[in-house]
Amino acid sequence: MTGALVAGAVVGIGLYVLVRALFPPRPGLSARLAAFDAARRRDQEDAQAGRMSPTLDRVGGIRAKVGRELVRFCESRGWQLRSIRHDLAITERSLDAFLATKFLLPAGALLFIPLIVGYFALLGLGTSVQIPAWICLLFAALFFFFPDMQLRQEAAARRQDFRHVVGAFLDLVSMNLAGGRGVPEALMTASNVGEGWAMHRIRDALANARITGQTPWQALGRLGDELDVAELRDLAGALALVADDGAQIRKSLGARAASMRSRELSELEGKAGERSQSMLVAQLFLCAGFLVFLAYPALMRVLAS
Repeated sequence: MTGALVAGAVVGIGLYVLVRALFPPRPGLSARLAAFDAARRRDQEDAQAGRMSPTLDRVGGIRAKVGRELVRFCESRGWQLRSIRHDLAITERSLDAFLATKFLLPAGALLFIPLIVGYFALLGLGTSVQIPAWICLLFAALFFFFPDMQLRQEAAARRQDFRHVVGAFLDLVSMNLAGGRGVPEALMTASNVGEGWAMHRIRDALANARITGQTPWQALGRLGDELDVAELRDLAGALALVADDGAQIRKSLGARAASMRSRELSELEGKAGERSQSMLVAQLFLCAGFLVFLAYPALMRVLAS
């Protein structure tokens, strides 16, 4: 019965994939424009990067090729992958490498099926393929979702650091406004103070805005959309509304910085409370194990008598 269900599922999936391959959905205009822009960016990056060394080219050639093909496939289907792109942007990774990792890790797990079958045969457990196939499928599923979990955790940590930098940046901008500078000059001067990766991103966004003729708050809003940082988008909106009133924007920035610090402090207190509770649970388990260790000899004597 199980074999029949598995065979029916495999046949159904095969028919579905065949129909989708024969009649692919037509991508919309936005998807085609996004694919065109992505291809142009890849060509520019390849021209700037130059030729790699022969060893690195051989090692990363397959991974790079698989990543490019997967990116083209997603763009042809019109898949935006916005959350993944936000996380990759804040962790400074490429979509090609991420998709290649998601594909090659499960594929590598499935390649171990013959090895596990041979190992079971050496142990005398038979040559059945069913159990090794299920084991490799389980590991393939885990390996497929492992890059997403790792990327999400790293992106959350970097967003927390970025929010902390934004709070300090607001204080610096408020101090520069109090010194008599205008809003654009105060933003640029404040961004030149720090040396961390987050302040570098803010500084680059403001410098690019000056070159392209955009306003600084538009550049900050675009950076907030790219990195999915709500505090930066709110800052851009506030600057766009009250950029002409220096005193009002100075008060607003000070209030925003204070609220961000209080929220960060409350989050840190909540994390500290969670860790205290986990330590308490671990101590309770340790005490329970010690009591079992003490009571086991006496219980065995009572049962033996």
